Amino acid sequence: MRLQLTLSYAGFLVLAGAVLLTLVWLFLRVPTFRAIGGFAPSHPMLLREFLPAAGVVLTFLLVVGLVGGWLLAGRMLAPLARITAATRRAAGGSLSHRIALEGRQDELRELADAFDAMLAQVEEQVAEQRRFAANASHELRTPLAVSQALLEVARDDPGQDTGELLDRLRAVNGRAIDLTEALLLLSRADQRSFARERVDLSLLAEQAAETLLPLAEQRGITLETSGDVAPTVGSPALLLQLTTNLVHNAIVHNLPHGGSVEVRTTARPGWTTLTVESTGDLLEPGVVATLTEPFQRGTGRVRADDAGVGLGLAIVASIARAHGGGLVLSPRAAGGLRVAVRLPSAPGATAA
Repeated sequence: MRLQLTLSYAGFLVLAGAVLLTLVWLFLRVPTFRAIGGFAPSHPMLLREFLPAAGVVLTFLLVVGLVGGWLLAGRMLAPLARITAATRRAAGGSLSHRIALEGRQDELRELADAFDAMLAQVEEQVAEQRRFAANASHELRTPLAVSQALLEVARDDPGQDTGELLDRLRAVNGRAIDLTEALLLLSRADQRSFARERVDLSLLAEQAAETLLPLAEQRGITLETSGDVAPTVGSPALLLQLTTNLVHNAIVHNLPHGGSVEVRTTARPGWTTLTVESTGDLLEPGVVATLTEPFQRGTGRVRADDAGVGLGLAIVASIARAHGGGLVLSPRAAGGLRVAVRLPSAPGATAA
């Protein structure tokens, strides 16, 4: 490319010089030529001297065009060399390198900045995937290790109660199945491989609340739903899973007795919002910011049967992103958590 640009510069310069010299030569051949100041050398002599001088001028322009074009092209293409080097380093696995191109804001600077932004995003995603893989491996290894320990104890103690062993194995196996299904659901949401149709979030909120009402009553928690008709477009199954996860999370991570969960939907021009607000312990903003990461729990590594597998809010965030929306978590001043899912409204929907 540098050679092509050099030849282009030199060719253009020589062509412009040739055109200019041709015009001068045609002017000298006009019979009505008169010299300024009364001196008029003969036309044949001018033409004989003009042609060699024109050759020297064109040769000089060619040399200047080649040398200057080579230097200018090298200077212009230097940012591309840095971008290429950064691309090769990224292909080799070095995602932390940045081009950080200086200079004025031109097309190459925009390309370099866009490449740096892409590298930062890829680095963050790779780091997140590695953390997720490590956490998933740990979570999957735990029930397998527990099952192996139970079987080894049963082998060493033939007189152990078989019914108790089977119940514990069933519980451990159920947790492993739940975790695997959650991982598959998370992968499906990330891939966005689902059909879309019109969905009313208010109906999904009522359905999730009705399903989880026995769990709320068992824990002495008041569960209420309210709000507007909130139409959006997406997968009914995934959006129901999103709503159910939020309500279940609000019930499980609540006060031991006398807590409450409020589920409401709102419709605004262009957006619909599902908000789940629950009572609970006081939460630090730093802790709340990590709750959407896989296998993170605000109250530590909970092992109760109904505490979930640590993917509830991670699945919610992934489903919201897959539907073009987002998830906002904020601690309540009196304790507990407020979770708001904002999704695009269905076409033609009007705000209540």
